[in-house]
Formats: sequence, C-alpha cells, structure tokens
Amino acid sequence: MTARYRGLTWDHPRGRLALERAAETATDAAGAPLIEWDVHPLEGFESSPIEESAERYDVIVLDHPHLGDALAGDAIRPLDEVFPPAFLDEVRAGAVGPSAASYTLDGRLWALPLDAATQVAVRVPELVAAPPRTWDEVVELSKTAQVALSLAGPHAFLSFASICVALGAADGVAPATKPGSGFVAPELGAQAFGIMAELASRIPEGSADLNPIGLLERMRRDRDIAYIPLVYGYVNYASGPSALRFDDAPAATAGGRRGSTIGGTGIAISTRCRPDAALVVHLAGLLDPIAQGTFIPDHAGQPGLRSAWTDDAVNAASGDFYRGTLATVEDAWVRPRVPGYIPFQSEGSAVLRRALLEGGSADAALAELDRAFDALARERSVL
Repeated sequence: MTARYRGLTWDHPRGRLALERAAETATDAAGAPLIEWDVHPLEGFESSPIEESAERYDVIVLDHPHLGDALAGDAIRPLDEVFPPAFLDEVRAGAVGPSAASYTLDGRLWALPLDAATQVAVRVPELVAAPPRTWDEVVELSKTAQVALSLAGPHAFLSFASICVALGAADGVAPATKPGSGFVAPELGAQAFGIMAELASRIPEGSADLNPIGLLERMRRDRDIAYIPLVYGYVNYASGPSALRFDDAPAATAGGRRGSTIGGTGIAISTRCRPDAALVVHLAGLLDPIAQGTFIPDHAGQPGLRSAWTDDAVNAASGDFYRGTLATVEDAWVRPRVPGYIPFQSEGSAVLRRALLEGGSADAALAELDRAFDALARERSVL
C-alpha cells in the first residue's frame, strides 16, 4: 500500500534509521502507511538544490544554510502554519545550542531541529591521551602525531570559518553572515589560513579526500589518524569496539570560545504538502523529550534537545559523547542563510582546498572568498 507522504533524508544510520523505524508503525486516518522515506548520500544532502527536492517530497531533512534558497523559492512552509504555538515554543526552549535558532528566520521556525551536530575534536584514545585545548597545542601535536583536517566537499571552508570563530572570539570578530563587506577580516583570515596550511603540510596521505564519515571510519578502523581538531561529530563512532573519543573543539586560548560551525538536521515541510493531523502528530512525536532521550539514540540518531545531551543514560551509552562536546555545540556559529549560499560554500571550499594543498597564495584565496561571498548580495536576501 502506498504511503500518504514521501520524505527525503540522508543515507547514514544517523540520518535514516530512527525515521524509518518510526514510520513502520505510523498510519493515516484510513490505516494506510503514513510516510515513506527515500535517501540521498551525504554529498547530496550538503549540496542538492532544496527547491528540486521540495517539488518531489512532502517532508525534507535539511541543513539550515538551505533556508535562503528554500524561502526565496517558496519551497517550504513556516511551521507555525502547521504546529501549535505551545509546541513550537517548547522546541525553541529545549533545543541544544543554536539548533532551533538556526532554522528561525523572520521570527518564524521553518524546520524542527531533529538532530544536533557541530564540528568537534576526535582522537584515538590510545594515541592521544588528552585533547589539545588550543590551536597552538594542535599545531604542536601535529609535529609528533598524525593530525588530519576535514577538507573534502564543503569542509575546508567550514573548518576555516570555525577557526576564524575561535581566533576572533576575544575581540568579538566573527565571519560575516550578510554579504557586502567581505567574509572575514583580512588579518583574522590570514591567521586562520596559516594554521590550516601548517597542519595541511603534515596531514596523513589520502585523508584530504575523505568526508567526515570517511575520516571517522578510517580513524576507527586503521588507527592511522590520531586526532582531528574539527570534524562533524557522529555519536555512532563513540561506543563499541575501537570507540573514538570526542571532545570539545579547540579555542584560541585556554577557556576561550570553541570555534565551531553548527550543522545537524531539521525536518521541513514542503509547500506541496498538505499535512493532516496524523502527520503533525507523527513529526511532533520525534521531538518529544522522551523520544529524544530514548527512541532517537536507541536507533542511531543524534538528538536535538538539550535534555537528551545531558541525560545520564544517553551519555553512558555513548562514551560521554554529548557531555564531552556540549560546550562546543552551545558556542557554535550559525552560517549565512541567504539565497545562493550553498554554491558559494562549495566554491569557497574548493578555493581554500586548492590553496592549502597546492601551496597557493593565502591572499589570493582569501580575496576570492570575499569576492564570491559579496556576490551573494545581488541575490534576494531573506535575513
């Protein structure tokens, strides 16, 4: 029997398993299956045009930078048209870090923060006994241990932005979220690029081509990468045989702001969808605090509510993944949410990656990054 609604998520146990298991028992008023989930790979999740997905799917799992294009293209519904105000207020208050804020534009919430993730540090515990606290300590560690950077796809840009967040924290300087005056102050950008360039000169062979999942898989399996200072956290690698240890991201100075760029996923409803009461109840149930602290982590998910991140049982089952990285997710930076941002992120990452790996000019790379970012000012901003 055909499901009433079609959903799209990303193809990893963290992205699909809880949604698929919850759908197995969900039915509409006539007793038919409520929702069927399709998947696309991580690369599709990071870069596929949201407008195209919204033409084919009723429910879409997305990342917050897609909101600029989604709103410009009238692709998704504001959730206050669908869910009761009291429920949305509870979600906003209960979300960890800026997870709910990242899906909020024009005072309206556009996606439910199902899954919270940000860039954190990860190490092989028998190779690195204690994590570096600062970027200077990361550089020193790289001289005696195999330290990798997350550079594939959009991640060279995301790592760069996060280091800028850490380095600029003391002076209140951060990357821009509105185009028109460049992406980051030149001195700050040059300092962040310099750190990445020194680390990039010593990264393990073949690691620059791996996305976060590939890096963590290799790290757990081969143990030839000892430490990564910034990679999107995946609780799936924090427990069981050969578990990795996840820690807060480095700061510029001990006790300073952990530089990190919020990721995670939200559940949006496309404008093509006509949600009935059964779908509303089903999706709201995924954000129920009890489900977030039991069903979601029990099915390879990574909760979006702070109550789950601080729960004793959830942490005991995950090698303290959540408590070990909580300060970082609470401090995380929210990316621009303007039309055209996703292609800019891909382009900017390619520019930085070439300069880092091929010995290109830092000044030229940063100037190109500013040019590409400011070109977004010609797009219709929704901020």
